[in-house]
Amino acid sequence: MNILEELMNERWISKYRDRDKYYRIKDEINEVRPFLVEKLGYRIISNSSLVKLEKLPGEALPWMGIREFKDISDYALFCVILMFLEDKDAEEQFVLSQLTEYITGNYPEGQMSWTVYANRQRLIRVMKFCMKNDLFVMDDGNGDQFVTDLETEALYENTGLSRYFARTFTRDISANKSVADFFQSEWLDMNEDRGVIRRQRVYRKLLLSLGLYRENGQDEDFNYVKNYRSVIENDLEQLVDATLQVYKSSAYLILGETGDLGKIFPARNSLSDAILLLHGEIRELVESGGLNVEVNERINLPLIKLEEIIRTTRTKYGSGFSKAFREMPDPEFIQTIVEEMEGLDFLRIDQVTEEAEIMPVAGKLTGKYPDRYLERKSGEETLNENQ
Repeated sequence: MNILEELMNERWISKYRDRDKYYRIKDEINEVRPFLVEKLGYRIISNSSLVKLEKLPGEALPWMGIREFKDISDYALFCVILMFLEDKDAEEQFVLSQLTEYITGNYPEGQMSWTVYANRQRLIRVMKFCMKNDLFVMDDGNGDQFVTDLETEALYENTGLSRYFARTFTRDISANKSVADFFQSEWLDMNEDRGVIRRQRVYRKLLLSLGLYRENGQDEDFNYVKNYRSVIENDLEQLVDATLQVYKSSAYLILGETGDLGKIFPARNSLSDAILLLHGEIRELVESGGLNVEVNERINLPLIKLEEIIRTTRTKYGSGFSKAFREMPDPEFIQTIVEEMEGLDFLRIDQVTEEAEIMPVAGKLTGKYPDRYLERKSGEETLNENQ
């Protein structure tokens, strides 16, 4: 894994976690600094504790966020914990009861009662995320027991890294009402012309999103990719083992054998197999006229119709799935598939209208079982009918 991949794949490289990697990254970061600053417009934080690349997406998508968190209240609780740590020095210790008292006093009144089981679960979930990211460490005790025992105590130590978790804004953000407002503030802070902003937005989309899609006929980001394709390919191929593939209304950065930029699909598991088979089923429906493809190469259909296709795929290929997937109830199986597809941005769902939008990449990443498997399965079904 090269330095760019390490910076893109990790939240930060801390001396606390890996001293050797920390010093190596500090020594080598100037090799990629021009690309990160000029092409992506990213800020690099490098100090005595960590090296962090502030990775901002080209656009906000539903799958972006902290996967461990279940709902908005988890984020709110996390922000209160960051406030708590803000007043602590590095290596300063605190006990669990200090944290819970602070949260009670600073969370909206009446909304964080520790006698509520769900609140205790939420706290432990968020604290585990904090420890996973080295915001603090456990020195003694077992805080997990707080879920079942309100009298549980545990000792923690602040690492001092929490102050680098959230972005530092140079403008007042209190008036921001939407995600778009934050993006607009960032471009204003950069004080750059539209051409530079567009270039940085395109590079961010290619590196941090599954693909870059044409949203309309005059989409300036997609047109930029088409017009400067060779330049983009040259920039990226010098730093990452990847190739740029451009289609009618979408573009993708396809990793080579040694490329490593985050989550990779397909993974070597049954869930990826099931999704590839589902994509194959969708493609067959398109070719037979059962589904219509829009001008932008996307498929729009009711969520209930998508669930029906998932059930059909399972009926057709389910005997080849892992035992866990074969025995999983239909609703759970459908939910697992849908959540994974949303997380990969293969699928976007409007919860208000209950409409599903299948993205173009679904037609380009498909799979099927060997013919001999289908022939054997067909033979078994015929035998069962005769019996």
